[in-house]
Amino acid sequence: MSDNYIYGYARVSTQQQDLSRQLDMLKQYNCNEILTEKMSGTKADRPELLRLKDKVRPGDTLVIESFSRLGRSTKDLIELVEFFEGKGVKLVSIKEQFDTNTAQGKLMLTVFQAFSQFERDLIAERTREGLESARARGRKGGRPRIKAKYIEKALKLYKSKEYSISEIVRMTGISQATLYRYVKLKNQPPGKRSMNG
Repeated sequence: MSDNYIYGYARVSTQQQDLSRQLDMLKQYNCNEILTEKMSGTKADRPELLRLKDKVRPGDTLVIESFSRLGRSTKDLIELVEFFEGKGVKLVSIKEQFDTNTAQGKLMLTVFQAFSQFERDLIAERTREGLESARARGRKGGRPRIKAKYIEKALKLYKSKEYSISEIVRMTGISQATLYRYVKLKNQPPGKRSMNG
C-alpha cells in the first residue's frame, strides 16, 4: 500500500457560506484528508493552508475545486503552485481540469513558472531603473543620512547618564547601533575620527 496521501483543500469566504458542494467534489477523488477554511482568500494568514503546506510530502496529491479556492491573487496562486511543485506534490484543480500528472497539466505548469519568472524579472528591472533614476538626480540608494542635530542630542543625553539607551533611541529616533557607533567615534583620538558610515 502506498504511503502517498491525497489531500483536499476547500475554502469559502465567510462563515455563512456552505462548503458541501466543494466537499462532495473532493470526496470523489478519495481524499485521505480534507482541510477546510472559512475565511476570505484575501487574508494572508490562512491557518489550514499553512498546515497543509507543512503536512504534504513528495508524491502526495492536492485536490482543489478551483484555483480561486487556493490563491489570493494570480501572483499568490503562481507562488503556491510553484511551492507544491517544488515539494514534489501533484496538484489537481477540478474546475480548470488542471492535473500536473498529465501532459496538459505539465504544460500549464511551465506557463505558470514562466509568468512567475517574468514577474521577478519585472520587479528587478523596476528596482534597477529606480536606482539609476535616483543616481541621475544625485541620490544614492540605501538609508537616508541622519541629521547631525539628532546625533548631537543623542550624544548629550548619553553623556548625561540620566537616560537609558532605549529612552535615548525613543527620544531621538536614531537606532541603538547608530548611537553606539557615534559614541565609539567620539571616544577615538581626533586624528582617527571619521563620521562617514
